[in-house]
Amino acid sequence: MEEKIIKTEYSEVMQKSYIDYAMSVIVARALPDVRDGLKPVQRRTLYDMHELGIRHDRPYRKSARIVGDTMGKYHPHGDSSIYEALVVMTQDFKKGLPLIDGHGNFGNIEGDGAAAMRYTEARLEKITQEAFLADLDKDVVDFIPNFDETEKEPSVLPVKIPNLLINGSEGIAVGMATSIPPHNLAEVIDAMKAYMKDANLSTRELMKYVKGPDFPTGGIVINQNDLLEIYETGTGKVKVRGKVEVEKGKNGRINLVITEIPYPMIGVNIAKFLMDVANLAETKKTTDIVDISNQSSKEGIRIVIELKKDTDVENFKNLLYKKTRLEDTFGVNMLAICDGRPETMGLKRILKENVDFQFETATRKYKTLLSKELERKEIQEGLIKACNVIDLVIEILRGSKDRPMAKACLVEGKTDGIKFKSRESKVMAGMLSFSEKQADAILEMRLYKLIGLELEALLKEHETTMANIYLYEDILASRDSMAQVIIRELDDIKKEYGRKRRTTIENAKEAVYEEKKVEEMEVMFLMDRFGYAKTVDMTVYERNKEAAESEHKYIFPCKNTGRVCLFTNTGQLHTIKVMDLPAGKFRDKGIPIDNVSNYDSAKEEIVWMASQSDLNLYRLIFATKLSMLKVVDGGEFDVTKRTVAATKLLEGDEVISVEILREQRNIVLQTAGGYFLRFSVDEIPEKKKGAVGVRGMKLSPDDVVENVYYTQNTAECSIEYKDKLVDLNKMKLGKRDSKGVKIRV
Repeated sequence: MEEKIIKTEYSEVMQKSYIDYAMSVIVARALPDVRDGLKPVQRRTLYDMHELGIRHDRPYRKSARIVGDTMGKYHPHGDSSIYEALVVMTQDFKKGLPLIDGHGNFGNIEGDGAAAMRYTEARLEKITQEAFLADLDKDVVDFIPNFDETEKEPSVLPVKIPNLLINGSEGIAVGMATSIPPHNLAEVIDAMKAYMKDANLSTRELMKYVKGPDFPTGGIVINQNDLLEIYETGTGKVKVRGKVEVEKGKNGRINLVITEIPYPMIGVNIAKFLMDVANLAETKKTTDIVDISNQSSKEGIRIVIELKKDTDVENFKNLLYKKTRLEDTFGVNMLAICDGRPETMGLKRILKENVDFQFETATRKYKTLLSKELERKEIQEGLIKACNVIDLVIEILRGSKDRPMAKACLVEGKTDGIKFKSRESKVMAGMLSFSEKQADAILEMRLYKLIGLELEALLKEHETTMANIYLYEDILASRDSMAQVIIRELDDIKKEYGRKRRTTIENAKEAVYEEKKVEEMEVMFLMDRFGYAKTVDMTVYERNKEAAESEHKYIFPCKNTGRVCLFTNTGQLHTIKVMDLPAGKFRDKGIPIDNVSNYDSAKEEIVWMASQSDLNLYRLIFATKLSMLKVVDGGEFDVTKRTVAATKLLEGDEVISVEILREQRNIVLQTAGGYFLRFSVDEIPEKKKGAVGVRGMKLSPDDVVENVYYTQNTAECSIEYKDKLVDLNKMKLGKRDSKGVKIRV
């Protein structure tokens, strides 16, 4: 075969390919159809179960069998997507109306996943058979070829209820996403009936029936006034709160019991909620919590928060609404496939599309039924007519050489070649004019049909057929008659499967939490050499002063309402709220300083720590290993950010010392090479925190400052250097930016 090269612009190929891919994902994967409210994977799974005969009144079948059959016949996109869709359709905490009856571990509301498909079993729910798959044999929807054109599948299921609203939908496509909340089946059916009776109803009037979302998890929708705009535009935000009850606890305490949760909280967010509540106690946002426990079971949600006797319950509820996911937002975007393209629709438009679909499927259904009844009528009339001349029919059959000869006589009155007993019979046979179908039915008729009772049954059957024909013709002739039939079916579904609303709709005030003012007091900050920090009362510290000083690296007083400043070798300042530190007993371990700050012990080292309130009163001296020095006003570090730059560093430099400037007169720099330089602190200029500073001493190549000491003129100050005692005050006073002297050992 000759090779053919097509020259084209690369950008055009990419654009076309991406658009084709995007539309494939949008239409064939991620978004539901407005008519049946199902994504393709859901539709194919339900249809495959229907084809396999896995009905509600038959035994369960392995999920793996269903998934494999669906993937092989209709959905060649991997077993995980099919099984996940099957699992979600069984979960009553996600779907207002589960479509599949699952047997085994199909996950739970707390986020535990379903067991592997080889362990679980499933079958269709009764309503799925009755309202989703019932009329597939009546040519109510179009069937299209599957992916390899070896099977046929329905383009849409003939769903009799607005499933898009009842079960909602969530999906992420390319450049768009759908998020439709579930609604109450009875309310949606009432709204659909009202729209069928009067298509001019406004969204506001339809909302007399559909009050708002009805989440399977219950809860309280608190922005009722916003719902009208949401249902008109198809987009918006629904604010949902959990339901909280107050019970009496032990020893006069108060139990706050959460019995319903916001829909977005289902799954791992329940565990996160428990952690958030515990965190409120750990970080001292509230001191009212005594204990928290999750007592949820198959019976329902029950999360118990035990509170102190004097707790302001309403204020504490508002704290939960503000600081945890007990109040959450469900983003509504009612996007679905309509006429082959994605559209965002409001409540009225969705009901219109569903009503139009019901009339379309009903029209096709009753046309099919009418056609079958007319065919049945034709055959019945032929049999009745044949029974009236049964002797002649028998004579024709006995006198014919073969079936075609007999049939030709019955249909066209041809008597050539047929032996008759009399000329009269031949004349009568020539007058016969049965239809093709009638003749076939006569030829296949069994002799027992000639029994009297059978003839009576045939006549009654004919009467029933004629009644059905008149009924179907009436339904097809009048939209009102068809509407009555549809409404009757909707009423039956509502009567059997309708339930009371779970979610309360109201307008609630915004949660306002008033923080209790903390009484300011002085505490002692303690941090050991492993980086575990805590605070203790001053009286506790005084009783354990000796042990505290021997076991801890940093010890200083601070205000419980203040902050602690942490300076690192990388020139960063990390601030920590004292309230974030555990305040407990002296022997409590404390909390890693990394957990309450941006400090990373793996990448930086602590050079110095102090109370922020102390820094405002003094100036600080910074010294680096490359001998850069400066004095900075402590007020520059009065910041609220968790991390700021404390100083600017040259490349390869790092901070080795930060000190408060109090009564120091001289500074002594000691290098790794053994050089010492002592000069007056007054020679160090005051700079801003963003400055590099000035050079303290001249360094030899590869030499760096190792230690920094401060002395007073009168006080004795000695250090041990390589097993030799060195009196720093007896060193010759030099000048900044000089070489210094080398100590000989």
